[in-house]
Amino acid sequence: MTVFDDSALDDATALATADVIIRRLAEAGSRIRRETADADEPLDRLRGLPRPRAVIAAGSEARFIRAILEPVCPVPFVAWPRHGLPGWVGALDLVVVMASDVAPPSVVATVHEAVRRGALLLIACPEASVVAEHAGGSSTILLPTATGDPLAAAVVALSALHQMDLGPAVVPDGVADTMDEIARDCSPFVDVTENPAKDLALCLADAQPLVWGGSVLAARASRRVAEALRAATGRAALAADADELLPIIEATTSRDPFADPFTDGQSADRRPCLVLLDDGTTDPMVRADHGRLVAAAERADVRVSVVEHRRGSEVDRYAALLQTGMFASVYLSVGLSRPTA
Repeated sequence: MTVFDDSALDDATALATADVIIRRLAEAGSRIRRETADADEPLDRLRGLPRPRAVIAAGSEARFIRAILEPVCPVPFVAWPRHGLPGWVGALDLVVVMASDVAPPSVVATVHEAVRRGALLLIACPEASVVAEHAGGSSTILLPTATGDPLAAAVVALSALHQMDLGPAVVPDGVADTMDEIARDCSPFVDVTENPAKDLALCLADAQPLVWGGSVLAARASRRVAEALRAATGRAALAADADELLPIIEATTSRDPFADPFTDGQSADRRPCLVLLDDGTTDPMVRADHGRLVAAAERADVRVSVVEHRRGSEVDRYAALLQTGMFASVYLSVGLSRPTA
């Protein structure tokens, strides 16, 4: 059984083993600024374009785009998870694709099909990539990307969709500032007593994470955070709705204060820890679920850790919750001597 070394979270030598990924997390704000600056010219071309009949999003972060657009988009919106396109898509529709320079064949097929059918194609990808080669056409608008950051590309795509009056206003500089703020708060140089990511890592050091986000975007962040926690620890980490998490919490047996994880086996140190991602939504159903989860955790003596960010736009809050969870996963891996690449 691997024992979590909490002293590693403030040990420069231990933290240096994860320096590459910590630096990449810290540079998230600068990547958003770079992608936005590179997209200035194509964004200007979007003004005054006619409203499409429908919007179809594909590729990385398509579901994130849907979470932002679906409540307000004035035309039907579809996040398409498979290769190709729905049979009804044609020249009156807009296809939005986000891809890296190593896009999977399914994304390439979707781009090729959009061009073949004459749909307006808005694509965020590197200019020198296979997917860009298939995107050439008179109805294609390329948003050039260079950092390989899916979230940065998605922020640029959301800015483009706002220019077309299809989505809410997104301020890339505001999102970048939020990323910078989280990088400062979660810096490896910030003591564990003041660092929310290190604090979360300590809470999860000997636990099975149960991650919940009530709003649509917080729920998406919860799934991404759970993925990172699984990779960091090699343990199960579940992100789910309140109704799915409650039976697990309620079935948890009372804590044995005399249990010794070194002699009693892993069952002694794998109690659930409930991680609540709170973006400040005031939706009554979400707040009710929040209350039910906290009450159940108190009854079962299950530890609760709250990651909270209530300021800024929806995208700002999503980015803050996600980034804090990502930093926490790195610190978990450091404490477990399992640094991720």
